[in-house]
Amino acid sequence: MRSVTYSMNVSLDGYIVGPDGGFDWTGPDEEVFRSWIDEIRGVGVHLLGRRLYETMLYWETADRDPSLDDSKLEWTALWKSLPKVVFSTTLTAVEGRARLASGGLAQEIERLRAEPGEGDIAIGGATLAAEAAASGLIDEYRARVYPVLVGGGVPFFPRRERRVDLDLVETRTFSSNVVHLRYRVARRAAS
Repeated sequence: MRSVTYSMNVSLDGYIVGPDGGFDWTGPDEEVFRSWIDEIRGVGVHLLGRRLYETMLYWETADRDPSLDDSKLEWTALWKSLPKVVFSTTLTAVEGRARLASGGLAQEIERLRAEPGEGDIAIGGATLAAEAAASGLIDEYRARVYPVLVGGGVPFFPRRERRVDLDLVETRTFSSNVVHLRYRVARRAAS
């Protein structure tokens, strides 16, 4: 069965964007960017909320930018070819290999898990991930933790009063002191 993964850059105090909506603290770091390229290779389909979809639209045409280096061009090619499902109540059309979701998140994930296909089902965007987490649909959390405290904003983890046990799968520290943490949701049998 395909795993559902939630992966984002996050500040040490737990936010994916700061109180001003900015995420400039995630600044360009080639080593961290390469890890995103490696990760996207394992994704079969990406689920996005409207805001993240609109942010990521840049990559649909980024290959036209003559100033992009090889790693950014590689990311662009991978991103453009990746099927995407966008969850929005306001958009009427999407671009590239994206389509608007035809049902709810749980139904979409169930359908994607039942289809033959390779790669993870990745979720991007805090609001969409919070909905998936509340329904127990996320199998793995991946956070690239930046050494900065932003003091507020949009949290990486949904604020639910529900305990979720996690098993550490991987940790990696980059030369920039960014730490990649990968946790699998512990699905322990009832005793």
